[in-house]
Amino acid sequence: MQFTGPCADFFSVESSKSEGFIRMKRNLFWLAIALLAAAVYFGLLVTMGDQYLHADLSLGLPVGGQALIAFLGGLAAIVILLIADDFRNLSRPKALGLAGFVLLMLGSYFGLFVAPPEQFMGETQRIMYVHVPTAWFALVAMTLAFVAAVVFLFGGNYDWDARMEASIEVGVVLAFLLCCQGAIWAKPTWGVWWDWDPRLTTTAVLLFAFLGILALRKFVDDPHRRAMWSAVATIVAYVDVPIVYFSVKWWNSLHQQQSNPNTVSKPFWIPLRANAFGILLLMTAFIMLRARVAALRLEHELAPPPALDAAEIGENV
Repeated sequence: MQFTGPCADFFSVESSKSEGFIRMKRNLFWLAIALLAAAVYFGLLVTMGDQYLHADLSLGLPVGGQALIAFLGGLAAIVILLIADDFRNLSRPKALGLAGFVLLMLGSYFGLFVAPPEQFMGETQRIMYVHVPTAWFALVAMTLAFVAAVVFLFGGNYDWDARMEASIEVGVVLAFLLCCQGAIWAKPTWGVWWDWDPRLTTTAVLLFAFLGILALRKFVDDPHRRAMWSAVATIVAYVDVPIVYFSVKWWNSLHQQQSNPNTVSKPFWIPLRANAFGILLLMTAFIMLRARVAALRLEHELAPPPALDAAEIGENV
């Protein structure tokens, strides 16, 4: 259809804005991929080159600098990926999920069959390769939910409500897996499946707090109230996230304190980091896919009722 006069100018401007917006999101996506590639390179490939090819791929960076690039690059990449996601392109989350699955399988293989047993815990320690990354990204998912809640409250964009719901749901799944893995590890090392240790207790509180937010969203039908109430509840529940992280430093705890590259033996780096990147990509993919479900439900809820034709109006009368 061709438009002329003022209409032509209006639609031309709107089309230009739309194309510019799509182009910006595409550029953000490729920026995120570049950051993710840098994170995987310095976090995993440099270590593999050092241990198996005896080649220095570090580009002269110290171990601490490599770890910092891997950590910050990975986190920045997932945030940008979520911002650049327009809920239409299914190939992106599918590709991220596939890459995450491959990395998780690679890390699990190295963790089960290549890495040596730990000096004191023996074979039991191998669960660390999934337990530690699960803990990291359970907290990251809750943090993404917190960010999405704040952005929604200030901006009112329901895309962020969808991202908040998706992040909470994925975070709850990871927190539940974290508790199960911790129990499996606790039994042979502590002698019990569960202990009301500060780290375990605060993690359980975190899990049930965010489960409560999902229950709230389930029982509130009005989309605006549901989004507002759950955003406020997410901000309140997020208070427990730093408490979980610092609990082993603030109180006497059976749980060990956080590790760093200087306290983890090099033979353990590859399975731990491969699984970390694998779970990171799987988490991001699941959040992107789950956000699409939330956005479609909201679109259905906000859609106007279908128009009735004259025959239907007559029948109803």
